[in-house]
Amino acid sequence: MSEELTTAELFDAIGTRYEEAFGHRPVVDAALRELIEVLPPSARVLDIGSGTGRPAAAELAAAGHRVTGIDVSGEMVRIAREQVPGAEFVRADVREWETAPGTWDAVCAFFSFVQLSRAETERVLGRIAGWLAPGGRFALVTVPADIEDVPIEFLGHSIRVTSFSADALADRVRVAGFEVTGTREERFAPGKPGAEPEEHLLISARKPG
Repeated sequence: MSEELTTAELFDAIGTRYEEAFGHRPVVDAALRELIEVLPPSARVLDIGSGTGRPAAAELAAAGHRVTGIDVSGEMVRIAREQVPGAEFVRADVREWETAPGTWDAVCAFFSFVQLSRAETERVLGRIAGWLAPGGRFALVTVPADIEDVPIEFLGHSIRVTSFSADALADRVRVAGFEVTGTREERFAPGKPGAEPEEHLLISARKPG
């Protein structure tokens, strides 16, 4: 394997290749449709791990919502600002970023947690629950698997990944303070040579109140 990269180093290196390989995932499209159907006009939406800004921030902004994306990669933030001028993008690590409690109508996190430890994921889920307004929506998409700190090759780079099984992750979302309103699983084949199909999981949730 090549030298392992941090999350910021990885996404600085791959840039728009990420969108080319993973930009058309059905489960993300389903999550965005759900959010757009239920959000009030001009909702404040936080996109964690916003990447290139597409499709999530782009579609939510086009629907009239006030979108802020945060991403640990400066290169991804640069690309997103160019591609989605109707949203705001900030370079930040979700584990450290601060925002006022109860001010977001929705939070989406699409494949944002796989390079966090399990303990970090649990803490971030609790932080998200605090950031949402009562009744706010949370859409989480990931690759469900009972794995921890496993080395893999990703778009030509070495990284370590951690995840939960579908049931275990849904339980942790509930423990963080959410009502799980639905789940959806899809198989997806990335648009890259020799890629194996992978499982994708959407957990839709709501903050009570």
